[in-house]
Amino acid sequence: MKLLSYETSQNMLDLLDIGSFRSENLPLSSTLGRILADNIVAEYNDPQFPTASMDGYAVKHTDLDRDSISILGDNPAGNDERRVLVEGECIKTFTGSMMPDGADTLIQIENVSVSENSDKIYIDEKVNFGSSVRPIGEGYKAGDVLIKKGTKIGFAEIGVMAGLNKVMVKVALKPRVAVISTGSEILDLGEQSDNPAQIRSSNNYTLCALFEQAGAEAIQLGTAPDDRDEIMQTFENALASADILISTGGVSVGDYDFVKDIVPRLGAEVIYKGVAIKPGKHIMVAQREGKFILALPGFAYSSTVVSILYGLPLISKMLGKSEPYKRVEAKLSQRFTKRSRLTEFTACNVEVVDGEYFVNFVDKKVGSSAILTNMLNNSALMVTGEEDGDLEEGTFVNVILLENF
Repeated sequence: MKLLSYETSQNMLDLLDIGSFRSENLPLSSTLGRILADNIVAEYNDPQFPTASMDGYAVKHTDLDRDSISILGDNPAGNDERRVLVEGECIKTFTGSMMPDGADTLIQIENVSVSENSDKIYIDEKVNFGSSVRPIGEGYKAGDVLIKKGTKIGFAEIGVMAGLNKVMVKVALKPRVAVISTGSEILDLGEQSDNPAQIRSSNNYTLCALFEQAGAEAIQLGTAPDDRDEIMQTFENALASADILISTGGVSVGDYDFVKDIVPRLGAEVIYKGVAIKPGKHIMVAQREGKFILALPGFAYSSTVVSILYGLPLISKMLGKSEPYKRVEAKLSQRFTKRSRLTEFTACNVEVVDGEYFVNFVDKKVGSSAILTNMLNNSALMVTGEEDGDLEEGTFVNVILLENF
C-alpha cells in the first residue's frame, strides 16, 4: 500500500471544510481558558489624560528653581480636577490622579519638605521634566488591537478586557470531540478481570485530557469490544452529537481490526488511510457531512502523537486559532539514531540555553509505540523527515512543543 507523505496528509487536512465559524457570548469572568472570537480593540487612549504615577506634588518644572512653591490643596485619585496651575503653585497629587492643567511634572513626596503650616513645599532634590507623569496613550492608543482573535484567554487578557469594560466577550464555541477505545483486550478504568492478557485502557482518558487542554469539549465514550455492530452503533450515536469522533484501535490489518471497515459503512468519505509516519502510519481520516472521524492506532504513545498531529489541527481550525501548537528549531545535544524511513516523531527533552533550544533524550526509552511515559516531564516531539538518516550532535532539527496549546 502506497502511503501518503506526512506533508501531503497535513496539506489535505488543512483543506478540509469545517463549516462556518461558531461563537458565543460569555460574561468576562467565565472566559478564562477560552479562545477569543474577535479582536479586542481599544476604543480610547490609556490613560486618557496625563496621570500621576506616584504620590507627590504637581508642579511646573521651571518652578523647581524657586525657594518655595505654594500648595493649593489636594488632588486625590478619581477627583475631577479643574484647577489650573500658574507659576509658583502646586497641588498635592496622588497615584492615578489626573494631572492638573498647567502642571508638567510630578515631584515625589520624598523629594520635598513641607512648611510647618503645610502651605508651601521646599525642593530638596530636583527631578527631570515630566517625571512620574504617565502621558496620554502610554498604555495603548485608540484603535490599537490589544488582543488578537484566536488568543487563549489568560489572566492578563482578563485584566485588559476588564480595563476596557468588556462585560460580555465573544469566544469560539468549543468543538465537541467524542473519544472511544476499541478492543476486546481493553479494560476500562476501575473494571476488574482475572484475564492477565487484558490491558488497562488509558487512551480514552489521555486523549480527552489532551483535547480539553486544547480548548475542546471532550465526550468520554469509554471502551468497546471488537464487535462490528456495537462499534458501528457507538460511532453513529457519537456522530449525532460530536463534531469529531476519535477512535483508537482496529485500524491495522488484523482479523479483528473492524474500525477500518466500519467507517466507510457509516457513509463517511475516507480522505486517506495510511500515512508515512512513525508512530501511527495506519491512521484513517474520514468526513461525513460536517463531521470528522479520526481512526487511530491503539498503542498509547502512537494514539497520543497522532492525535496531536491530526486532531489538534482540526480543533484549532474550529476555534479560529492560527496554529495548533508551537514549532521551534533546536540543536541536538547528542547523536540521534533514526529507526525507519518514515517521518518520525520522537519524544525528547527541550532545554533553552542563552535563548537557543537544545534537544536531548535523557530517560527516554527506545521501544514500541506503547511507551506513554516517554511523554512525561514536559516532553516535546522531535520531527525527522523521510529523507533524514542518523543525525550527529549539533544538527538542527524541528521540534513540536507541547507545553501550551
